[in-house]
Parts: sequence; C-alpha cells; structure tokens
Amino acid sequence: MNRYIEKLDSWELFPILDSIKDAIFIDDANGYTLWCNKACEEMYKVKLESIKGIHINTLEQKGIFSLSVARIVLEHQSETTIIHENKEGRKLLSTGTPIFGPGGNITKVITTARDITELSNLQSKLEDAESTLKDMKTAEKFADIGLIARSNTMFQVVQLARKLANVDSTVLLTGESGVGKSLIAKILHENGSRKEHPFVTVNCGAIPENLMESELFGYEKGSFTGARSEGKKGFFATAQKGTIFLDEISELPLPLQVKLLQVIQERYIIPVGGTEKIPVDVRIISATNKNLRQLVDQGKFRDDLYYRLNVVPINVPPLRERPEDILPLIKTNLDKYNKKYNQNKTIDPDAMAVLLKFDWPGNVRELMNIIERLVITGTKDVVTVENLPSFLLTHPTHPQQTYGHDLTLNSAMEKAEREILEDAAGKFHSTRAMAKALDVSQPTIVRKLNKYGIKLSG
Repeated sequence: MNRYIEKLDSWELFPILDSIKDAIFIDDANGYTLWCNKACEEMYKVKLESIKGIHINTLEQKGIFSLSVARIVLEHQSETTIIHENKEGRKLLSTGTPIFGPGGNITKVITTARDITELSNLQSKLEDAESTLKDMKTAEKFADIGLIARSNTMFQVVQLARKLANVDSTVLLTGESGVGKSLIAKILHENGSRKEHPFVTVNCGAIPENLMESELFGYEKGSFTGARSEGKKGFFATAQKGTIFLDEISELPLPLQVKLLQVIQERYIIPVGGTEKIPVDVRIISATNKNLRQLVDQGKFRDDLYYRLNVVPINVPPLRERPEDILPLIKTNLDKYNKKYNQNKTIDPDAMAVLLKFDWPGNVRELMNIIERLVITGTKDVVTVENLPSFLLTHPTHPQQTYGHDLTLNSAMEKAEREILEDAAGKFHSTRAMAKALDVSQPTIVRKLNKYGIKLSG
C-alpha cells in the first residue's frame, strides 16, 4: 500500500489536481483510498490523512459516501456514473473511470464528482413551473364547470376521467356527498365522442318510486291516470346518442334495478303502457356515496346490476384528503360570489387559517355554501374570524394558534409550511425520505429547509 502512496506523492500533477473545483478521488485495484484533492475534502467533509488507506466499503459504512461509485466500477469492471448525496444533502454527479494495466486488469479507479445541486434545483423549478402551467391549463379547461384539481390526487382522477372519456363502457363514480362526482361525469361526457349529444342527469333519490319507471323510460298516451295525452319521452330516450348520469344509484328501487339491467344488456327500453321495443344508444355513468358492495351483501342492491355498473370504477377523494384544493376553491368561489352579488369581500389571514384547517365533512359543496353565505351576510368588506359560522370555530380541527391580523396570507401560508417541514424533519433522517413523504422533489426539500433554517434530526 505504502509504495503506491509514495509513488503518488511524487506526482507533479497533484498541485494542478488540487486547483480543480471538481472532486477527484483515487482508489487502488483493491478498493483502498490512495489520494483525493482539496475539492473532495470540502465536498465530503473529510481530510486525506483520515481516509488514506481506508477501504471504500468502510467509507460507505461510516457514511462518508452514501454510495461509492468506485465500488460499482470494481464490481462491473467498467466506467460508471451515478447521482447521489453528500452528508449535507447536496446532490452530486460522480463518474468512476477504471485505469487498466498492461494485462487488462484494473490498477486504479479515478472518481470525479461535481456538485449539481443548483442545476438540479433549477431543473426542479423548471419542472415545477411546467407542472404548474400544465395544472393551470387543466384547471382553466374545467373551471367553467366548477372543478378545481390542483392536488395530485384529484389531478389523477381528472386524468383518468379524460382517458376513459372515449371508452364507452359503464363507469361507477364513488365518493362522499359533495366531492364533485357530477363534475367528473361531465368530464367523461364532454371529452368523449358523445359530447355533441345530450348529457342527462337523473337523481334517483329525488324521484318518487311510483314515477321512477315512467321518468326513466317514458310512457305511452293514456297509459295511466294523469298521463299526458301525447305521452312522454323518458330520460333514456332524451339522452339518445349521448350520456345518462344516474346519480344516487343506490336509491333505485329493486324492481327498477331489474329493468335497468335489461336496458344495459339488451340496449332497448319499453315505455310504460307500451309494447314496442325502442333501441337506445346511450353511455351510462352512475354515482353513489354509499357502499354498493355492502348493499349487495344486505340484499338491497342486485349483484348482477352492480357488476354491470362497476365495469370501470372511479373514486373521487374527499376534500380532507386533498387539502391543496381548499385554497384555490376558496379563491375561485369568493370571486364567483363577489361577482354574482356585486360585492368585494376578502378574507383575512386568521379566518383563512380556520377555513384551511377545517375537515369539510360536506366537502366542496359545503365549502361553496359557506363562502356564499360569507359574501351575502358580511357587513364589512373583510371577513374575519368573528364572521365565521360558530361550528367552524368549535370543530376539533380549529387551529389553537392565531396568526395575527397583521400577517399577510403569504406569511400565514409560510408559517404553515414551516410547521409541516419541522414536523417532517423530526420524523425523517434524510431529505430524500422527507421528499417521498411530502410528495415533492428532493431538491425542493433541500431548498425549503435552507430557506427556513431547519436542520434534520439525527
């Protein structure tokens, strides 16, 4: 070992290599450290004297390197490039190059490493900007139907709906009341080949049971007392070549479930009081806020109809599982109702903090109703905590701290962001683990930790 070191120490190239900003690391054929330049000492926070003659496996175990490129080069006998992190979470691009002797065997491995953190951050910012632009375009496209999809979970639902728009199979939308299932149904219709034809919505829970059949399938003239003399087209006939959206499908009575199953299978309807089969060409989308599988087990919903409706399921997540959508929903609906009622209301940071922390059990519909109420009933242009409904303030999710009336909305949001990062930094021991848990890029985590001066635990 010493003969290699003595030979290397005599190189006149060392001063030149020390002046290079990229880290340079030299290992022998057995994986023992021979030399590194000053940039390497700075990048990995080591001294040459402390690592000279130490095996690369030991350096990995001690955490000097998160991953040794030289080890990979010796294993594969070829040049290798990797991206990894140093102790400080800086992103490094390392290339290991084998030096072969006369007999074709590796004699040394030369590793160079460059700090690409800033470049990675710029790339991350560019990706974030492109993603934001893409989200904005999507949001703009669906804003006219009232859909906000800024969160990753909701954006995935929208993307799935767009993908399924041109597939004519039945779709079952599930999710709590008020999450926006009807908006997803509209996306399915308006992005498919049937968009030029009718979109007919039927609320199965709002039609009396004795009228349900005639409303769905129509009736012939004189078929029952009170019937129109000319008869009436049903919802299925009205939706011809288009889409029929059967909301609250769980409320459909069992006798009607049999007839709906027949329509799906045979593609025809028979109006009440009629005998002629009328072909129908419609796409069927249904929705429910109940567990249909459980209703099947209880004998309250036909299993054969369930399987026919549930060909392609889409679950729309509740608002509490997509908190990123709350703020844009508040802003969008505040603008909407200000315009509708000729008002100019704004919401102060304390009140906004309450709205952002609330669980919204009634989901988007509840949030919209609250914003409309604040615009209508507020006597001042600025909505404060005192103007909020009392149940928002007594709800267990109401924040214990106050943000202060002198804080801007950006300051309030930064305070919340800092708290989330501090909490994550206490739970995880690497920026990569934090990034995975918070669903952002690792350079974003590094950038924000530096911004707030937060250190990782451990």
